[in-house]
Amino acid sequence: MPIVTVQVTREGTTADRSSVSAEEKAAIIKGVSQVLLDVLNKPLESTYVVIEEVDLDNWGWGGLPTVQYRRQRAEAAKS
Repeated sequence: MPIVTVQVTREGTTADRSSVSAEEKAAIIKGVSQVLLDVLNKPLESTYVVIEEVDLDNWGWGGLPTVQYRRQRAEAAKS
């Protein structure tokens, strides 16, 4: 019984949204489950997919909070 946890930042794909939509979550669950079926022959009904939305303030990389990191990369791309 595989259990897969998918972590995403809590933000929408458009400016008017602040989270992943129910349709997007359903597509993630379907896709991850299908990969486990195709690669490991794990039945869809035995695969659990957990989606965790993480506040942007609680996510970072490159030693910086996400917003600062993205801002830094955007400024570097302009140069």
